[in-house]
Amino acid sequence: MKIKNSNFVDYVKILCRSGKGGAGSSHFLRDRTTAKGGPDGGDGGRGGHIILKGNEQMWTLLPLKYTKHIFAKHGDPGSGNHSTGKDGEDKYLEVPLGTIAKDFDTDKVLFEITDHNQEIILLHGGMGGRGNSHFKSSTNQSPHYAQPGIDSSEGWFVLELKVLADVGLVGFPNAGKSTLLSVISAAKPEIANYPFTTLVPNLGIVAYREHKSFVMADIPGIIEGASEGKGLGLRFLRHIERNSTLLFIIPADADNITKEYKILLSELKKYNPELLDKNRILAISKSDLLDEELKEEISKELPKDIPSIFISSVAQQGLIELKDLIWKKLNT
Repeated sequence: MKIKNSNFVDYVKILCRSGKGGAGSSHFLRDRTTAKGGPDGGDGGRGGHIILKGNEQMWTLLPLKYTKHIFAKHGDPGSGNHSTGKDGEDKYLEVPLGTIAKDFDTDKVLFEITDHNQEIILLHGGMGGRGNSHFKSSTNQSPHYAQPGIDSSEGWFVLELKVLADVGLVGFPNAGKSTLLSVISAAKPEIANYPFTTLVPNLGIVAYREHKSFVMADIPGIIEGASEGKGLGLRFLRHIERNSTLLFIIPADADNITKEYKILLSELKKYNPELLDKNRILAISKSDLLDEELKEEISKELPKDIPSIFISSVAQQGLIELKDLIWKKLNT
């Protein structure tokens, strides 16, 4: 399962306008046998809603990138014989699971789409006006008044996508995250020996024992200051929020593994302290460069509050044990 860089869009700004309600009818019964009948004006139809709908087959907001203006249909006016006008057609916007809707002006989060076929109204259509038959009374047998339809609503909204995955890979650029994902899953992320190869999240389904599986997300590499927007910054940090377990990847040839781990933790804490409540695993990548003596020395310096494991994606060392450790964390 690969998200191509050119097609992955996780942020769009759109202008939405719901439909206006149809006007109520001011009509009186007139036929061959009734010259001056009573009021029989029908109600106007409701204006169309703008509705977000979850689609588990979608992974990107790309379809909305080129549709900046989204307008629903107006309701039809009412007519005689108590006939109600037709409701305006609703406008459905299919979005991936994990899509958050925000008011652009206030940055307030309105709701989140988390389930397949879940529908939430982003903008309500205007109510149709009531026809004159509603206003007949003992003192006014022939009301000529009918309500106009309620006007449409309009506003700018932001849709943000947070990748839904069980495990999020966290690490500095070039730590070996993409290589790991390509080896233990069917994903084929771009891999090169320079920072920021991964510009967008890649998702991979990792097969486990007895036909079980879990989803792993390779997220753009973090650098110091990411929480302030440096590097890829906030764009990638929001994806980490949705992962239930964080797998920290630090290469064996790092100058100071513990220091790098603390920097990664610090950036996550600055962005959202709740991220530190998630399950954590530390994997030392590229460990085929180490002999057993070096591994023992490094182990003494590793953080004691987090399970750690030595792995090598290229030499395929420790990967089965890593999957066992991840599965245990996902199910505790």
